[in-house]
Amino acid sequence: MPRFAANLSMMYTEHAFLDRFAAAARDGFKAIEFLFPYEFRADELKARLDANALTQALFNAPPGEWSRGERGLASLPGREDEFKRSVDTALDYARVLGNRKLHVMAGLIAADQSRDKHRDVYLKNLAYAAQAAQAEQITVVIEPINTRDIPGYFLNRQDDAQAIRAEVGAPNLQVQFDCYHCQIVEGDLAMKLRRDMPGIGHIQIAGVPERHEPDIGELNYPYLFELIDSLGYDGYIGCEYRPRAGTSAGLGWIRPYLDAAN
Repeated sequence: MPRFAANLSMMYTEHAFLDRFAAAARDGFKAIEFLFPYEFRADELKARLDANALTQALFNAPPGEWSRGERGLASLPGREDEFKRSVDTALDYARVLGNRKLHVMAGLIAADQSRDKHRDVYLKNLAYAAQAAQAEQITVVIEPINTRDIPGYFLNRQDDAQAIRAEVGAPNLQVQFDCYHCQIVEGDLAMKLRRDMPGIGHIQIAGVPERHEPDIGELNYPYLFELIDSLGYDGYIGCEYRPRAGTSAGLGWIRPYLDAAN
């Protein structure tokens, strides 16, 4: 039976951020994820988790200057020291929040920049992040993202991400399989899940193409959920989508799964 985590950066935006924890718990979620926690103190977020009996499934390391368009640091030449500090900050939060998955964003590459140079920096930075996280028993994940949502993002394909994971060779480095991004870039999700499951550390979902609820669009999620179960995945599936209207009103698709888990 799949286990779902509400993504509080995209869901429940009709509430103030700290009130989204309780809203997700009222709807039956047992776990949450979000993009970035750094506007709030870690102990403040932990109190919201505990008050609502929620598990923190995942969050992202600091991505650079998000408001200025940056989308990660891990592959950026010349930003290595900043990247290391971002990992240290993320691990400080993870110790308090108790999650065991940390997403490290690759960053952007311009058309005139060297992909080989970015890749070399990416490999070295990922090795650092994995080693730093190993002592905390935390898994670092990297995520291929489609270039429609984030033009110029360095990592776009599942096979490339798995090759990078293998080349770094750290046991706690895995790939985040976002079904929405993968469908837009590559398609053929079922075969990729079968091929790559041993190297997949986290899964996310959304409807394609509008990124609304997963019962809308071109993907057959009930089939994919059964497949994911059959492949032995026991982590959380992050619901990283933008509800069409009120979040709670759009949860008809998940009710059978939440009811079965309760």
